[in-house]
Amino acid sequence: MKRSKGLRVGTRSILRRRKNERSRINISRVMHDYQEGDRVAIVLDGGQQMGMPHRRFHGRTGFIQKRQGVAWVVSVKDGNMAKTVIARPEHLRPLE
Repeated sequence: MKRSKGLRVGTRSILRRRKNERSRINISRVMHDYQEGDRVAIVLDGGQQMGMPHRRFHGRTGFIQKRQGVAWVVSVKDGNMAKTVIARPEHLRPLE
């Protein structure tokens, strides 16, 4: 049988949530109001599939560029290349 090569292949351990965090939505993370230039960490939430960026950006930090609907456009450095990631706020964490 041919191996699956879907978008979320190999994410069993990356997207797993701790037992006490399952089926919970962190409302303060969802309602956080970012400004342009704010520094954020991209931490994927396996319980929310909508607006989830690709798993290669999990754990990366970037800067907020603008708002796009309910999501945020984040500028992330991938090697020497600057990339833009569109992610909903439940996959973002503010950094100081």
